Amino acid sequence: MSFIARFKRVLVGKALKTSQAIHERLTKKVALAVFSSDALSSTAYATEEILLVLAVAVAAGQSDAFKYVIPVSIGIALLLAIVTLSYRQTIHAYPTGGGAYIVAKENLGTTPGLVAAASLLIDYVLTVSVSVAAGVAAITSAAQGTPLAWISDYKVTIGVAFILLIAVANLRGVRESGSFFAMPTYVFLISFLFMIGYGLVYYAVYGGTVAVDGEKIKLAEGYAPQALTVFLLLGAFSNGCSALTGVEAISNGVQAFKKPESKNAATTLIAMALLLGVMFLGTSTLAYLFGVHPHEEETVISQFARYIFNGPMAWFYYVIQASTAAILVLAANTAFADFPRLSSLLARDRFIPKQFGNRGDKLVFSNGIIILAIFSSLLIVGFAGDTSRLIPLYAVGVFLSFTLSQAGMVRHWLKVRRGEVYDESIHRSEVESDYALPDIHLAIEQSNAPRFVSDEVTGRTHWKKSLLINLVGAVSTAVVLTVFVATKFMHGAWLVVVMIPLLVFAFHVIHRHYVSVARELSLESIDDTLEPIKHAVVVPVSGIHRGVIAALRYAKSISPGNVTAVYVDTDEEATEKLRERWARLDFGVPLEVLASPYRELTRPLLRYINRVACKNGDDLVTVVLPEFVPRKWWQHLLHNQSSLLLKAALLFRERIIVTNIPYHLKS
Repeated sequence: MSFIARFKRVLVGKALKTSQAIHERLTKKVALAVFSSDALSSTAYATEEILLVLAVAVAAGQSDAFKYVIPVSIGIALLLAIVTLSYRQTIHAYPTGGGAYIVAKENLGTTPGLVAAASLLIDYVLTVSVSVAAGVAAITSAAQGTPLAWISDYKVTIGVAFILLIAVANLRGVRESGSFFAMPTYVFLISFLFMIGYGLVYYAVYGGTVAVDGEKIKLAEGYAPQALTVFLLLGAFSNGCSALTGVEAISNGVQAFKKPESKNAATTLIAMALLLGVMFLGTSTLAYLFGVHPHEEETVISQFARYIFNGPMAWFYYVIQASTAAILVLAANTAFADFPRLSSLLARDRFIPKQFGNRGDKLVFSNGIIILAIFSSLLIVGFAGDTSRLIPLYAVGVFLSFTLSQAGMVRHWLKVRRGEVYDESIHRSEVESDYALPDIHLAIEQSNAPRFVSDEVTGRTHWKKSLLINLVGAVSTAVVLTVFVATKFMHGAWLVVVMIPLLVFAFHVIHRHYVSVARELSLESIDDTLEPIKHAVVVPVSGIHRGVIAALRYAKSISPGNVTAVYVDTDEEATEKLRERWARLDFGVPLEVLASPYRELTRPLLRYINRVACKNGDDLVTVVLPEFVPRKWWQHLLHNQSSLLLKAALLFRERIIVTNIPYHLKS
């Protein structure tokens, strides 16, 4: 086993058989940790994001502006309830997963589906960056006033290290990463809920407010002090809606649940929404009661937790900060669970490179995990690990996907009302019989047959209730999306608005390529008989050695009477000696010497091969390259790599085949 193979085995563990995939499914308890950590962790910064915008009015002299944190939070909680009920419908209706992409594609059309997919892919990258940056902020907040305060200067390094750690955990497989993330998630839930309850009791008994340095109040990115207006309240609302990111994750990963998948996923979604609502409203309430202001060097949660946990309970402050930092960092796992799955669906439909649909040694979509780690790390570096700078880019994509998903479900219920829903299995068999796939690896999903499944939640008799739920969800998320774009466009959201159509354009270009390849490789118009191939063989040689002998033997075996050895003359004396030795050994193969006054190797060979190709017409030309293979990888660096240049130059030439004949050295 090579060094690279051994390193990979240590990193990701023992490979799993394909048949073991069913055993990698998740229970509801583990799935709550894997798919809900993003949504649950947003309670650590969603309230602060509301306060950051309200602080703009406070800085302008309206000291009572922070009281609006409660009504804004209640509005976001109501939106959470609407979105949750809407996605419960989707989970039961589309148990194969895919979420917004599948629903929009099959009910609204291919382009709306791709818009939803592009939105989610961008949002998953931002999810990793924002979650990790917020987690690092929790760590540096706890370090303030201690000898470790210097770690604030290394936010970017710490953030990238955390992303790599999570990526490795996911490369090790679903169950292993689920076990890795379950404990921190439940520690966070228990400690956070205890903090809310303890904080309410503490306020009722002792009252008081957190002392705040007014000079260090922090404002939302891109805002200047201004009076409180409806537009500013909408900005606070849109900032706080970051609490809803990650809600769609369960609908995208239904197939990761144990059977019955839809029921288990829907139950987990409801549990997640209830926990998220309680924690978010509880955090906003404590921030209001204790008069907490956003601070440059310390998070909102750290401020009131440090205030209420004093005396004998002072140790619990560090439990809160540690568990908050852990869940925020591990919240990135939600994106690492869903980005590869969505990528695999797009790869299956041939809208992105098919490599994203390949499972790795641990039955996970390794390429998607690696790409997500790379792009999220670049964002951490580019934005200096600052959560407030990343937030304006955040959640635009996810609310666009919310809207398209719910609009797709509305369209579905209208089809049900008109009786346009038909048996999926019959329709698929009809389509597949009419379309001959040229190659299993280039198979393109031509059918638009819905994957809708009817059950006790989505039965046809319930279409009116279901239509109303999804219609309210679609309208609500569309309104919020409009607010997002209007309030955040100039603060960074424009970047996401521009990136989405560019990605959709790239999806269409890739898909057209795969369709073109499939058509060209189709067997429908080919002659059934296999005629023998006539071709000339050219063997470039640099001298006479065992590697050349092996190449000549192979060349004569495939075309006994049409083999030519070619040598490039860069030294007259060496060339003359080669001629004499070639004639003396009598290989039965003519030697063609090519003049090269400027000592080039590749260009004279290419000219000669082109002449042979033109002379042979429609016949093939096979270029046989002799090469010797050293035992050690580093020994390759000591030898001329001209054969690589020749292969690269001939790769895109029609009717020319390049064959390597390796001779393996034993010493």
